This record gives sequence, C-alpha cells and structure tokens, in this order.
Amino acid sequence: MTRAVLGRVGIAMGFALHLTIASAADGPSRDVVDVGAARIEVIAEGQGPVIVVLPSTGRGSEDFDMLAGGLAKVGFRVLRPQPRGIGGSVGPMTDVSFHDFANDIAGIIKHEGGGPAIIAGHAYGNWIARTVATDHPQLVRGVVLMAAGAKTWPRELSDAITTINDGGQPAASRLKALQFAFFAPGNDASSWLEGWHKDVTEAQRAGGLNTKRESWWAGGTAPMLDLQAADDPFRPRDTTDELKNDFGERVSVVVVPNASHALPSEKPAAVVQAIVAWSRGL
Repeated sequence: MTRAVLGRVGIAMGFALHLTIASAADGPSRDVVDVGAARIEVIAEGQGPVIVVLPSTGRGSEDFDMLAGGLAKVGFRVLRPQPRGIGGSVGPMTDVSFHDFANDIAGIIKHEGGGPAIIAGHAYGNWIARTVATDHPQLVRGVVLMAAGAKTWPRELSDAITTINDGGQPAASRLKALQFAFFAPGNDASSWLEGWHKDVTEAQRAGGLNTKRESWWAGGTAPMLDLQAADDPFRPRDTTDELKNDFGERVSVVVVPNASHALPSEKPAAVVQAIVAWSRGL
C-alpha cells in the first residue's frame, strides 16, 4: 500500500479491528528503566511484537490510552515511554538534542529484549522516532509517523503551541488555539486543555535547535508509514507526498479523514487499523 484514504480502504481490506473479540493478556503496568543518561518511566501492556509509542510536544504518554489499548488487543506489546520531565522520567533537560532523547528510547527497547520494534511517533514524537531509526537501525523494524508536520509550516502554528502551554492564558484562548492547531472541525478539543508541560516543551524545542535536520530526517533506511490527518494544518494536502517523493517506495502514505494534528487521540481506532495493515507487510 503506497497511498490510501483510510475511510475508503479500511472497509475494502475487510479489517474490523476485532477490538471486541480480542483482549490483551494484562492491563497496563508502569516501570522506571535506567537507560544510562536518564531514568525513563514506561507504561507497558499487551503481548506480541513490540511497538513503542512516543507523544507530541510537551505531552505525556497518557494521551495514548485508547490507542495503546487497541494495539494491545490486536496483538502488540505496547511500550509508552514518558519523555524526560514527565511522570517518573528524569534526565538532563538542557544541552541535549534529538539524539539524546533517541538514546532513551533505544535503551527502553534493549531493556525489553532488543526488538527490533516498530517506533510510532506522534507529531514531535515522529522526529524522535526517525532519530532512533537513524542512530539504532538494528533496533527498529519500521517507523510510523502519526501527524508528522511538513518540512515547513506557518509561524502561527508554533505560536498556538506556545499559547496552549501558557497556563496563565484564559482557558478560552487556549481552547481556541487547540482547536486551530490540533483538532478537526467538530472534534472536541477540551480534553487536551490539561496535560501540557511547559518546561518539557521548552526543552524539546531547544533539543530541536541543537540537532541538524539531515541527521534524522530520513529515518535511516527503515520502512515508514506516513499516517496523515486530512485536516492537519501542519501538513497541508499539497505536501501529502513530500516524504514519498524524498524516499520512494519505503514510504507508505495513509490519510485519515476528519482528523487533525491530534490524530491518535481523535481517531485511535483508525490509527490502529492503519498500523496493523501496514505492519503485516513488514
């Protein structure tokens, strides 16, 4: 599969997720893993091939409760590392780069048995996923980009993230920014008013400035699922094939309708469906 609109091809594939008939062996557990430069809290559930899910800028892995549950129910071992500075995850937050954050994830995979794993990164998390695949290719089966931004986007979107992170702003202003940057029209953005970590956002932004794009952009040579949201302002429709044009047939593109930058929270079942269908071809 190279390019599809999920709302159309999901039914054609005859895949109904089986969420009601399959069940994970265990509920989520939490553990703190020493990965050398940091100690990372990991939420884990399910049994099967390992998939590591990484959250968006300044947010924790609880955003993926429904997504992780769905993946576990269809036969994945789902690991959700908390970024440094969130939950029980601690480590240097200054003078770091994407490569430091990627080493945290590599340490988690090694602790789990060495993989290779699928790395699924949401928004900012897709950059770290690609860095892991570049720096530690032996640990990675494939990379899923969930609502990855285009190479460039309007400054007003970054400004919206700043507003959302500012607890001193009126709730109405933050909600307006959330709806604008993260949620499709008609989808409720209010659940994301909480759960932001301003200090983590600032550290992650600084980490990006300390990292050369060419050192991670390609995601090594791993197969890549570019899972896009049809209404994502960070990924306009004229950039749909941006990564496929760069990296050819190792990139599969799926576009999910009625979703925006908060894709895995807006449409968790659709994301599970796309990941399972793609992973069958690995």
